[in-house]
Amino acid sequence: MTRRSVRRSRNVLGVAAGSAALIVGTAGSAPASTIDDFSAAATCDGGKGVIVVTAADPSATDAVVSVFARGAAGVETKIGEQPVTGSGQGVRAVFPADWTPGTAYRVHVTAGDQVDQDIRPGLVTPSTPCAVGNGTPLPTARTTLTASPAPAAPAPTASASTGVSGNGPSPAAHDDLAETGASSRTPLIAGLAAALVVAGGGAVWFGMRRRG
Repeated sequence: MTRRSVRRSRNVLGVAAGSAALIVGTAGSAPASTIDDFSAAATCDGGKGVIVVTAADPSATDAVVSVFARGAAGVETKIGEQPVTGSGQGVRAVFPADWTPGTAYRVHVTAGDQVDQDIRPGLVTPSTPCAVGNGTPLPTARTTLTASPAPAAPAPTASASTGVSGNGPSPAAHDDLAETGASSRTPLIAGLAAALVVAGGGAVWFGMRRRG
């Protein structure tokens, strides 16, 4: 074996050892699941209370989440249990609880052999219930438009001189026709005038005869 071959073999072994160390170091520094990767909150969904547990576990370890409601004298009631696999973006597990204000809940997380703890601090629901203001839309005001009544037609006005409605024919039309000779009483008037002329002429003739 030449000196050159020995040097080449040593370089190959060095690269292989460095690669193995890098792989082992990366595996050893892989993120592990912790209780800090989990959080819980009491929110409203459609006017009803729910407990939401978010698993932001970058190691994506399979976990089991259990939720308990704490009553008087420390008595607990299990609300539900769900499996969840976390991610860096966060995965949510929703538990219908229909909670009331000021209720205490305990949330327990089990994730492989790394986590077996409660989320701290314990969860206490808000002082405002979901049925009032959280999920219930406020009533909207409505404006009702009313049609205006149609204006009344003006009442007919009576003429001060004739007492006849202003909408009817005016009696002045008959006077105009009489003045122009188009009235039906024209022959009667003419006859009376002729009689008066004859009577006047007779009276004049009779008077002159007596005087003579």
